[in-house]
Amino acid sequence: MTTACPTGDPWVRRFHPAPQAPARLVCFPHAGGSATFYFPLSAALGGTVDVVALQYPGRQDRHAEKGIETIAELADRAHEALQPYADRPLTFFGHSMGSIVAFEVARRFERDGEGPVHLFASARRAPSAYAGENVHQRDDDGIIAEMRRLSGTDDRLLDDEDILRMILPVLRSDYTAIETYRATPSTVIAAPVTALTGDTDPRVTPEQAHAWRAHTTGPFDLRIFPGGHFYLSDQIPELAELVRSRLPA
Repeated sequence: MTTACPTGDPWVRRFHPAPQAPARLVCFPHAGGSATFYFPLSAALGGTVDVVALQYPGRQDRHAEKGIETIAELADRAHEALQPYADRPLTFFGHSMGSIVAFEVARRFERDGEGPVHLFASARRAPSAYAGENVHQRDDDGIIAEMRRLSGTDDRLLDDEDILRMILPVLRSDYTAIETYRATPSTVIAAPVTALTGDTDPRVTPEQAHAWRAHTTGPFDLRIFPGGHFYLSDQIPELAELVRSRLPA
């Protein structure tokens, strides 16, 4: 498995490099997530798309770095890191917290005059939908309980004290960033948006996912998959086909 791009960029991982592909997909992980979460999607796209996945500070090989506690700073730094990869059309895919980071990075690219050609917003309410969540204010047991509820982390990892000690600080940073994020209903991008959600997601209803419609001036569609918050783990072939259908020729 290739875990880094040839330049050793700490922010970007390429698992199946396709530098000559006509389009590039940029993947943004969820709270507590790492770039490797997107390895299966990258494999399914089969090298026909140049897939790059962001590695936020504080996880895996960046575990010694402090986590970032605001979406604004995370988006600023991701936007800067992606500048060398904007030599061809970019499509963004974000899951959960990653959907909001992708949205904010898209805003920054559009401010510079060249935004992504499409945004996939997976498993996240619309940017202006505030739910008053407070996971970042809970004790460690409360954060672990939330991770179990969302069923996105192997229980064996949650039962390993050494691993927990490593991941809890960055989880708290990520939850602080996403739960203190605010956007107004008038905050929009021009890129088309496809909102994705699982039909039993405990955090996002189809109606809440559909509210992304108000945050783009371009086309919008909603896709509902069977499953919970991490529905995509069981829907990789279907997801890869959907992504391909939205990429520029």
